[in-house]
Amino acid sequence: MALNTLPNAGLTNRGYPSDRLVTPIIINGDMSVAQRGTSFSFSSSSGFTVDRFDFERTSGATGDCTITQESDAPSNTGLVKSVKIAVDTAETPTGGGNCLFQQKLEGFNVAPLEHGQSNPPSATLSFWVKSNKTGTYSVQIKAEGSTGRYVLFDYTISSANTWEKKIITWVGDTSVALDYDSSRRLRVIWHLASGPDDKVSPTSSWATSSIFQMSSNAVNFFDDASNEIYFTGVQLEVGTSASDFEFLPYDVNLERCKRYFQIIGDGTSPSEFFASVSNYNGSYIFGTYRFMPEMRSAPTISSVTGTDYYAVNVNSTSDTFNEVKGTDVDSRSCQIFADALVSGTAGHSGQMKTNNASAEVTADAEL
Repeated sequence: MALNTLPNAGLTNRGYPSDRLVTPIIINGDMSVAQRGTSFSFSSSSGFTVDRFDFERTSGATGDCTITQESDAPSNTGLVKSVKIAVDTAETPTGGGNCLFQQKLEGFNVAPLEHGQSNPPSATLSFWVKSNKTGTYSVQIKAEGSTGRYVLFDYTISSANTWEKKIITWVGDTSVALDYDSSRRLRVIWHLASGPDDKVSPTSSWATSSIFQMSSNAVNFFDDASNEIYFTGVQLEVGTSASDFEFLPYDVNLERCKRYFQIIGDGTSPSEFFASVSNYNGSYIFGTYRFMPEMRSAPTISSVTGTDYYAVNVNSTSDTFNEVKGTDVDSRSCQIFADALVSGTAGHSGQMKTNNASAEVTADAEL
């Protein structure tokens, strides 16, 4: 297995290690970080699963499935976790309906691909996959610059219920640059099912389109409620060959994920103190929460609401309330507050905490 160390083979003329980038472009490719939980159900909905990977369905598809983090991985690779997608209801999407699994990448992280240059390097995607449904599947690399561009590749699952490593290589796009910023600029997409409107021939040459495109050769993974597929060891790197998976220490991997999503406080204890607060007046209590690390952009602050889900300990008493809110939010900090069912004395200070096992306050800056 590869550890996060520089190889001895020297540097390319672009200054990158000759056989790999030190830091993987894909984040959480070993599927180890799962801040939101380990099981997710989807039906006519989309959303995130393990950190940085999400399931998306579009109109014309239901995408009725369950996605779980599993302790199942290919042997002798160092990989421990994987994601399993299990179909709950069989379907054939219509029109432009799509069901897909993906990671969205920000412009800062895909700069080494050098899109828009006259001589961009090759890039290689590698991943492990296992399914009880054999056949042809497809991966779309979808660039989102000023014009939508894509390449589309087939890969084959040859043996049922057997881990197989897939490697896909392409040359970067000379035509359209990817902005160097914190916005979404590239997607790596594993297509699972698609309606006829979005099926096209695979291509290793960059083509223009802003929509999802699935290979016309690919199977419909959603055609049977018994179908399951697993993914792990996802890596995207500059170069024409695939390195062994580049493992980061868990704390480093978690820190990278927290740029996009953080749990401010949850009820697993169930009482977790997460902010020092003060009474602004008799019915408004607030405090500053700093994001560690700084987030990609100003996040959305959300809380799971319920009767007495939260509490504040002030002046030797505990006052309960149902919801936590955020305001004055930027990428570094926000004001956490509660303005309903709170009673107190202006100037008093205390600690805000969760008060129920189901309570959760999150900051979301996903792409």
